[in-house]
Amino acid sequence: MIQFLIDGLINGAIIALGAVGLSISYNVMRFANFAQGEVMAVGAYISLAFVAMMGLGIGRIGPVSFGWPLLVSMMFSILITAIVVLVTDQLVFRMLREKESSRITFIIVAFGLSLIARNVITLIAGGDQQFLSFYIPRAVEVFEGVKIVPDDMLILLITVVCVIGLHTFLNQTLMGKKMRSVAENPSLARVIGINVDHVIKGSWVLGASLAAISGTLHAHITQLDPEMGFELILSMFAALIVGGVSSLYGAVLGGLLIGISEALAVAVGWSSYRGAVSFLILILVLVLRPEGILGEKERDA
Repeated sequence: MIQFLIDGLINGAIIALGAVGLSISYNVMRFANFAQGEVMAVGAYISLAFVAMMGLGIGRIGPVSFGWPLLVSMMFSILITAIVVLVTDQLVFRMLREKESSRITFIIVAFGLSLIARNVITLIAGGDQQFLSFYIPRAVEVFEGVKIVPDDMLILLITVVCVIGLHTFLNQTLMGKKMRSVAENPSLARVIGINVDHVIKGSWVLGASLAAISGTLHAHITQLDPEMGFELILSMFAALIVGGVSSLYGAVLGGLLIGISEALAVAVGWSSYRGAVSFLILILVLVLRPEGILGEKERDA
């Protein structure tokens, strides 16, 4: 059982990073971004492209199959994914904001963009499964009956670094404080002189960066295909709502809970219903605490 908990924690860490991106778009831009899963897929495919261009495979660092080609590729992936998202915002979402479109319009457009992105990925990269690594790392036995893959420990470390970095950014930097102000009350933020459009761009970059990292990590430990984003988006939304849509830290907690719950479902032989278990938890939270575990009641814009 402990082994399944550890596996769930790894999966939950990846879900948590994606859910944080959803939380940022919801709180700053006030809509549920159904294209977040495809942003993760785009980031993963960009990492794959750079690894392939280097021609060195994934490389290895000691017992960890994370090599410098993947780490360098991930940095390029963050940059290019952020540019793609910013261009999309300028061409699509900015016009919707100028027209003061409703939330449902933003949601429908985001859903449409996710479908377009999925088909574009299939057109360019093909529909076959691809892998970032063909090296199978050896699990290390930490105590009797429980083994941990070194790669998984590095994924947890990267997640912790990202969460700490995000906390520091939001609380110590000027842009982070502006994001919190816009999330709290965008109208008041405009009155006190905050450039809301500039903050929105920063929010897109932050969410895209986390998506590129989580998408690449997920592809590394599993496989990469055009449906990856669609398969992850449901778990990310469940994590966001369970933790609380108004709390970035709630998104992290929700991601870990969803990851562990799915792993426990596999442990008891319900692998075919792991998604259903996640949504059962989601329904229970909505009934008992609609704002989520760490969330607050929704504020008026």
